[in-house]
Amino acid sequence: MINVEANFLIFTVATYFLAMIAGFASSAFGKEKISRAALIFLLLGLLLHTISIGARMAVSGRLPFANLYESMTSFAWGIALITLIVSRIYKSVKIASVVALPIAFLAALYASTLDKTIEPLMPALQSNWLLFHVGVAIVAYGTFAVSFGTALLHLLKEHFKIERLPATKKLDELTYQLIAFAMPFMTLVIITGAVWAEEAWGRYWSWDPKETWSLITWLIYLGYLHARLVLRWKGRPAAWLAVIGFLAVIFTYLGVNLLLSGLHSYAQ
Repeated sequence: MINVEANFLIFTVATYFLAMIAGFASSAFGKEKISRAALIFLLLGLLLHTISIGARMAVSGRLPFANLYESMTSFAWGIALITLIVSRIYKSVKIASVVALPIAFLAALYASTLDKTIEPLMPALQSNWLLFHVGVAIVAYGTFAVSFGTALLHLLKEHFKIERLPATKKLDELTYQLIAFAMPFMTLVIITGAVWAEEAWGRYWSWDPKETWSLITWLIYLGYLHARLVLRWKGRPAAWLAVIGFLAVIFTYLGVNLLLSGLHSYAQ
C-alpha cells in the first residue's frame, strides 16, 4: 500500500506541474481552452493526491499529520484544494490563483522526497486536538498561500503593466477577502494549539519557537487587516504586507522545524 501511496504522489506531482504550466500559458496567451486545461489538471491532481493520502490513512489507521512528510503532503493538498475553490468562485480573476500552483507543486515535490515510513504517533500527538489544530492550520495556510499569489500578481501588474492580468483593484480586493477569511482559522490555530499544549505539556504557552512564530505570523496579518481597514492601505503597501505575511507562514511552518529546536521538533 505504501507503493500505491508513493506512486500516486508521483502522479500528483506530475499533474500539478502540468496544471502550473497550463496556468502560466493561459496567463501569457489568454486562451480559454488552456485555462480550462489548467483547472482540469488541477482537479485531476487533487484527485490523485486524495487517493495517495487515503492510501496512507488506510494503512496507518490515523490522520496523516504525524511527521514532516505527512504534514507537507497535507499542506500541498490544502493549497491545491483552496486554489481550485478560489478559481471556481472568482472566475473573473481565476488567473490569480495560478501563482499559488507552484507552491502546491513544490510542496508535493518536496514531500515525495521525504521518508514515508509509517511510525506510531508519539504521546503528545495522541489527542483529539490533532484533527482540529492541524485541520484549521491547513485551511489558514492554504488560503494565505493563495492570497500571496494574488498579492504577487498585484505587484507584477502594477510594475510591468501586464494587460492580461486582472485589474489591480480586483487583485487588491481578493487579497483582502482571502486574508480576512483565513484570519479566524489562524486564530483557531493558536487557540487550539494552546489548549492542546496544556493537555500534553501542562502549560498553555511556553514561547516555543513554533508558538512564537505562529504569534508573529498572526500579528503580521492582523497588522495587514488594521492597515487595510483603519489606515486605508491599498495597492502596493498592502500587497507587500501580504507577501511578508506569507513568508512568515513559510518560516513558521517549515523553517522552524528545520532550523530551530523545541517542543515541536517531532515534526522533523
